[in-house]
Amino acid sequence: MAGEMVQFQSNGKQTEGYLAVPASGKGPGVIVIQEWWGLVPHIKRVADRFAEEGFVALAPDLYHGKTTKSPDEAGKLMMAMNIAETEKDLRGAISYLLNHPAVTSSKVGTVGFCMGGALSLYAATKNPQVGACVVFYGGHPNVKPELEKLEAPMLGLYAERDTFVTPEAARELERRLKELGKQVEIHIYKDADHAFFNDDRPEVYNREAAEDAWRRTIEFFRRHLQQKA
Repeated sequence: MAGEMVQFQSNGKQTEGYLAVPASGKGPGVIVIQEWWGLVPHIKRVADRFAEEGFVALAPDLYHGKTTKSPDEAGKLMMAMNIAETEKDLRGAISYLLNHPAVTSSKVGTVGFCMGGALSLYAATKNPQVGACVVFYGGHPNVKPELEKLEAPMLGLYAERDTFVTPEAARELERRLKELGKQVEIHIYKDADHAFFNDDRPEVYNREAAEDAWRRTIEFFRRHLQQKA
């Protein structure tokens, strides 16, 4: 079933997001965080796929109505983001989900792609209401998560050929998190490129890696998102 655009409170104003609810009418909550293109159809389809797996998924519109297909414009939109304001939008989205009658989990999961992957980890370090964090090749030069504050387990999904978020950077993040005593799983997909999950981009989409990463993500959220008491 298709989702719908909703509004939620964020930083004293209304922010929009795309909400997908499973056919059962209830399930654990997951925040789906966009790539640098904005809240495009691909991200809405990812939210719909979570709903098909039994989750209540909300993809907040962090660009507030703007989307692009141009890499140059996407880079400008990403770099123009006010990270503190974006964190408040994510906090509002988390609060909205946890208070939604369809959500059965006591905490939410966060998952994001590229820019959104960095924000998934960032949101998890800022919000103890995040119970599981998934990062698909996450990177943003202005997003600096305070890793010592991370309470949720993290699943990181990266690509061997990625020159933006390199395998070396992924292993360094893993090392730092383990040093801090955090729960972390990192997988680096052989022969995969950055954005391997995006099936709207045939030049980088890798079906085998995408399907395995999706399976791991669903299992991870099912394992870690507990029912409300």
